[in-house]
Amino acid sequence: MAFTAKDVMALREKTGAGVMDCKKALTDTDGDMSKAADLLRERGIAKAEKKASRIAAEGIVLCYTEGKKGVLIEVNCESDFVAKNPKFTEIAKEVSKVIVANEPKDVETLLNCALENGTVEDYLKSQIAVIGEKIAVRRFELFKTEGFLASYIHLGGKLGVMLDMAGEATDAAKEVAHDITLQIAFTKPAYLTKDEVSAETLEREKAVLKQQAMNEGKPEAIAEKMVMGRIKKFYEENCLMEQAFIKDDSKKVSDLLKSANVSIAKFAFYVMGEK
Repeated sequence: MAFTAKDVMALREKTGAGVMDCKKALTDTDGDMSKAADLLRERGIAKAEKKASRIAAEGIVLCYTEGKKGVLIEVNCESDFVAKNPKFTEIAKEVSKVIVANEPKDVETLLNCALENGTVEDYLKSQIAVIGEKIAVRRFELFKTEGFLASYIHLGGKLGVMLDMAGEATDAAKEVAHDITLQIAFTKPAYLTKDEVSAETLEREKAVLKQQAMNEGKPEAIAEKMVMGRIKKFYEENCLMEQAFIKDDSKKVSDLLKSANVSIAKFAFYVMGEK
C-alpha cells in the first residue's frame, strides 16, 4: 500500500513521533496507518493515542442543562473570531434548547425540527447571513438523568464535559461531581470502567506491550508476565474509575464517589474539532 507525505504528517500528528520514524513505520507496514502507529509504540517511539489528540476545526463546545435533561454540543464555524462572538454562543444555546425539547436522534433529525418560523436548518441559514460564516452542528449528546447533571466548559468552549450522576444532589455530591468533570477534562479517559474496554482493544494492547518488552531485550516468557503490570497502567490511564484523583493521588476516582455516596451513570466529553 503506497503512502504520501500527507500520510506521514498525519501519523506524526497522531503519535508525536518524528518524521523519519513515521516514514519508516509506514514503509515497514505497507502504508497501514493503524499498524504503523502500533509499530511506533512497540519501538518505544510513541505513546497510545489519546481520544482528543487531533484538532481540525473552529467553533465551540457548549453544555446546556434544563431540569433533568442536558446537552453537550459542538457547533462549528470558519474562524476563531466568530467562535468567540457571544452571538455564536447564543446560536448554539438556541439549538441546544431544541434538542432538549424534541430529543432528536441525530444531527439530520435535529435540522428538521421546528424552530421559530421554520426548521433548525432554516434558522442556521438565517444566522449565517448575520454572522457572515458557515455554521454547522457537528454532533451532540442528549442526557436524561434520574439523578443530577454536572458540566464543565474549558478554555471558553474548546472542551466540554457532561456527567450523569446517580444519587442525591447533596452539596458534597455536587462538589465531587465538579471535581470529576475537571478530572475528565485533564485526563481525557476513553472509558468509564474496565468492563467497557473491548476484548479486541485489550488483545491489541497486550500484543503491543509484549512486543515493547521483547524489544527491550526481555525473553518472551518474562515479557508476557510484564504485560499484566503494564495493562494495569493502561487501565489507570484510560478508565475513569481506575484513575488516581488529580487533586490527591492517594485516592482513586472510585474512592471519591464512595465518599459522597454517588456514582456515575455515564459521561461524555468533546474537544472542539477532535478527529
